[in-house]
Amino acid sequence: MEPLARELERLRWRSRRGLLEMDLILQRFLDRHLATLSAEDTRAYDALLDLPDNDFLDLVMGRGSLQDESLAPVLEKIRQS
Repeated sequence: MEPLARELERLRWRSRRGLLEMDLILQRFLDRHLATLSAEDTRAYDALLDLPDNDFLDLVMGRGSLQDESLAPVLEKIRQS
């Protein structure tokens, strides 16, 4: 398996969450955007995946504030998916 394909699979695996709502939101986002994410967007998405499930869901639902504004473009893509 080539490195890019391996990285995409790693992100898809990391996107599996403990909350059904997040699983559904992230699956839709991945189906629409994963293959076309830039390296910067991929790093930002990876950083978002480090957040606890409830904090991540709050950000996606607009109930939380983002500490790192460099993550905002990917968060917006997730919200629009």
